[in-house]
Amino acid sequence: MQAQIQALLAAGGGEVGGAERGTTGPKVEVATLAIFNGEAGKVGGFITACRLFLRMKLRGAIVEEQIQWVLSYMQGGSADVWKENVMEEMESGEVEYKFVEEFLTSLKKEFGGGEEESIKAAELRKLEQGGRTMEEFVQEFKQAARGSGYKRRPLVEEFK
Repeated sequence: MQAQIQALLAAGGGEVGGAERGTTGPKVEVATLAIFNGEAGKVGGFITACRLFLRMKLRGAIVEEQIQWVLSYMQGGSADVWKENVMEEMESGEVEYKFVEEFLTSLKKEFGGGEEESIKAAELRKLEQGGRTMEEFVQEFKQAARGSGYKRRPLVEEFK
């Protein structure tokens, strides 16, 4: 699948963004995505990284190509089984995604579920500043707070 994606990018001159959108400037490099194996605590980061890459490099690609690209980074664990099921459902016409966001929402529901909130809340409660600067700690706290279920006063108390 990755070979197909590379061939698609090569056929398009390697740039799906930039020149095709009518902008000029240097070619922007994007970090390679880490493989996702279905681990609940990592689904949020995986989806964020996918969104970033899709927006920067695959914006002009059709939805099916974007989904196939995401699926190519799902390997091992429960991600392999889910990927196979999704591919079969798409090929048989059983399921169709009009937008890649629909697919990413489905991915998050499958692997994030209710566990992600629990994991984020536990992570939030364990955070300590340690030897980091306050700015570093605040950014890590904000990241852990997103999706933790904490709001307003309880969130402030947890920060203290």
